Amino acid sequence: MKKKLVSALLCTAMTAAVLSGCGGKSEPATDAAQTSADAAGAETTEAATAAAAENLTEFAQVPEDVDREQTLTFAQGADPRGLDPALVDDGESSKPIVQMYEGLTQFGDSNTEVEPCLAESWEISDDGLTYTFKLKQGVKFHDGTDFNAEAVKYNIDRQTINKTEDMLYADFVYGDVAECNVIDDYTVEIKLTKASTPFLNNLAMSLGAPMVSPTACEAAGNNLNEAPCGTGPYKFVRWDKNEAVVLERFDDYWGDKGVSKEIVFRTITDNSARVVALTNGEVDIIDGIDANVVDQITAAGCLLNKTEGMNINYLAYNTERITDPEVRKALSQAVNVPELVQSLYRGYASQATSILPSFMPGYSADVTQTEYNPEEAQKVLADKGVTELHMLAYTNPRPYNTATGQTLAEALQGYWSKVGITCTIDAYDWTTYKEKIGTGDYDVCLYGWIGDNGDPDNFLNLLDSEDIEINLAQYHDEEYSQMLAAAASLPNGDERNAAYGEMEQKIADENVWLPISHQENLAAYVSNVQNFIYHPTGNTYLSQTYKN
Repeated sequence: MKKKLVSALLCTAMTAAVLSGCGGKSEPATDAAQTSADAAGAETTEAATAAAAENLTEFAQVPEDVDREQTLTFAQGADPRGLDPALVDDGESSKPIVQMYEGLTQFGDSNTEVEPCLAESWEISDDGLTYTFKLKQGVKFHDGTDFNAEAVKYNIDRQTINKTEDMLYADFVYGDVAECNVIDDYTVEIKLTKASTPFLNNLAMSLGAPMVSPTACEAAGNNLNEAPCGTGPYKFVRWDKNEAVVLERFDDYWGDKGVSKEIVFRTITDNSARVVALTNGEVDIIDGIDANVVDQITAAGCLLNKTEGMNINYLAYNTERITDPEVRKALSQAVNVPELVQSLYRGYASQATSILPSFMPGYSADVTQTEYNPEEAQKVLADKGVTELHMLAYTNPRPYNTATGQTLAEALQGYWSKVGITCTIDAYDWTTYKEKIGTGDYDVCLYGWIGDNGDPDNFLNLLDSEDIEINLAQYHDEEYSQMLAAAASLPNGDERNAAYGEMEQKIADENVWLPISHQENLAAYVSNVQNFIYHPTGNTYLSQTYKN
C-alpha cells in the first residue's frame, strides 16, 4: 500500500541520524584504526543522514530481485504480554501485532495522518455522530474466512456491548460508540454518543482497533493472545515464551505482499546482550537502546536510527494514598529533573515540561511544572511527618525510558534521601510489574506512554481512565473529566489546543504526576537492512523491510 508523504512538521521530527557504514560481525579495532574510522564517519555523517531522512518519509518500492525467502529478525527488550489487540496494552505486544492485524483506518508510513485501510472510504454526518464506512472487498482473515461488515460489528460489539475487564484499550478506541449497525455486506454504520474529533485516529491505533477473525476468536474462547488471527501481511506461526514470536508471510494478503518470508521477534531483555546480538549479526534490528551503547553500535558498523519520540516518561503519585497535594508538590520539589534527565539519558531524551511532546497539537509552552526546591521540600515533608515511600519499578528498558526503570527509581530514591525520605523500591520484570501495579499497592510508581494516534486526547485521557493499569495515579476528578470530554468534541484548532493546555496546568498544579522526559526513539540495524521506519507510535511495520 502506498501512503502519503510525511507532513513538514513530522518530517523534521522524524529525521534520522545514521552514524556508520556497514554491519554484521567485526573484529576489534586498534586505537589508530578506530580514530581513522571515527574521522571517516564524521565526514560522511551529513550525507548519510540526508539519505536516511529521505528514506524515512515513506517506504520505497522493493526491487524485483530481492530475496523473498529471507528471515528478518527484530530483538526487543521484553516478551509480549499477548497477541490479541483487544487484551494487551504494551509496546512489546504491539510490534508483532501490527504485522498480523489491521484496522478500518491506518496511519501514514512515518506520521499519524489517517488513511483508508480495511475501510475504503467513509462519510460523517453533519452533527458528527454517525460514521458510515465502505469496506474493502475480497479481504480474507488468516483462517480463510471473509472480512465484511458482520466482522466489523463483531469486533466493535466485542469491546462495547460484550466488553470484559481485561480489554484495556476498549474505552480509548470505542468509548464514544453508541452502536454499530450492518447496512449491507460491505457497509457499516457507527453511531457515537457525542462528537469525537480523535475517532478516526483511534480506529487506526495498533491496540483495540484492529479487526480479529470472529470465527477464530470464538474458537479460542474470546482470547486470541496465543492464537492470533487477523488480515495483515503476516500470520502467526508460534510463540516460544520469553524467546521469540515467529511469523510468516500471508500469501493471500489483499495488499502489497510482505517481502521477507519470515519475521522473528526475539526477546533479549539485557541491553548489552541485545547490542552484542546485533553487532554479531545474530539479529537484524534492535530497539530499547540507551546512550551507553551508541558508540559500541556505530563502532561495529551498524546504523543508528534516531527520531523524536511521541512519548512521556513519568512518575505517578498514587493520589488515593498520597492525598495531600502539598506532599506531592514537596516530593516533586525534591527532584532536580533537568539534572536527572541529562545524567541518565545523555542527550537522547529531553526534559518533559509538559505531558505532551513539543511537536504535538495541544502542546503549550506556558504550562509550568513544579520547580526544584529541596529546602522547601524538606521543610514541608518534615512538617507533614512524611518519612517513607514505597515505589514500584520495572527492571527492563522501555521505549520511553531506555535507562531501565530500576535505574530511574534509584536516582529518584537518591534525591528523596536528601530531604529525609526513605524510599523502598520493589522492582520486577515487565510482565510481573504490570500485575503488581494492578493491585494499587504503592505510593509512587514509574510508567510511561507512547502516543497511539497523534492526538492530545490520547495522552490526557490517561488521567480519566477507570483502569488502574492506565491511570496509575488513580486520579478521579469530575472537573477534569468534563474538560476532557469538551476538548474531544472541539474541532482541531486554537480553541482545542488551548483546552488541553488548561488540563495540563490543572494536573501540574495538583502534582498528580512528576513528568520526567521525552525519549528519542532509538533503534539500530545492520547496514544491509532497507526500508526500515520507526513509526512515531513506537511501532515498526516490517512487511516492506528487507535485507539486500
